[in-house]
Amino acid sequence: MHTPLLRRRHFNWTLLALVGWGFAVTAQAASSAATQRILVLGDSLSAEYGLARGTGWVALLQKQVAQDKPGTVVINASISGDTTSGGRSRLPALLTQHHPSHVVIELGGNDALRGLPMKMTQGNLLAMTQMAQAAGAKVLLLGMQMPPNYGPEMARQFEAAYAQVAQSQKVALVPFFLKGVGDDPEPLKWFQNDRIHPNEAAQPRLLANVWPTLKKQLK
Repeated sequence: MHTPLLRRRHFNWTLLALVGWGFAVTAQAASSAATQRILVLGDSLSAEYGLARGTGWVALLQKQVAQDKPGTVVINASISGDTTSGGRSRLPALLTQHHPSHVVIELGGNDALRGLPMKMTQGNLLAMTQMAQAAGAKVLLLGMQMPPNYGPEMARQFEAAYAQVAQSQKVALVPFFLKGVGDDPEPLKWFQNDRIHPNEAAQPRLLANVWPTLKKQLK
C-alpha cells in the first residue's frame, strides 16, 4: 500500500512522463508539419514513359532534394497521356491527400499534340494554379512549346499562355521545360525512338532546367 508521499511522487513522475510524451508528440507533429512536400503533376514527360524506373527527372529530383534540402518529399502524380483537363480534375484530391507545400505543373504538351483549344489549356493552367495557391502551396509552371508544324503564331500563343498565367498569379515559371533537349541542333540524340519522349540521357538536362527555379522556392 502506497503512503501519501509515495502516491504523490508516483503522480509527479506520471505527470512528468505524460508531459514529456506530449512534448515529443508535439515536436514530432511540428516536424511533420514543417516537412516540405513537392507534388509533381505531369504527363509522360514526368511519368518515366519508356524509361527504367528511377531514371526520370522526377526521381533525380528526389535525389537532389535529399542532398540539398534534407527532409523534403517528392510526390510524383504524373500520368502518361494526361492533359491539362485531366490534371485539373485530379488536382483537388491530390491536394487533400498529400497537402503539398509546392506544386510543379508539367502539363499542356498533350493539349498541343491533340490540337485542343488554346483558351481551354490556359484556363486549366490558371485553375490548377489557383487551386494549389488556395491550398497554401507555391506553384512552379513548366512551360512547353508547340511543334513547328502548327505555325509560328500558334506556337507564340501557346508559349505565351504559360507566361500569362505565371504573371497574373505571380508564380514561378520555367519558360521551356525541354530547353537543351527539344531545341538542340541534333535533338534526336536526346529522344527515344518515337521522337517524342526524352531518353534517359536527357533526364539530367530536364532536372537542370527545373532545379534552379524550384530551389529558390524551397526553405
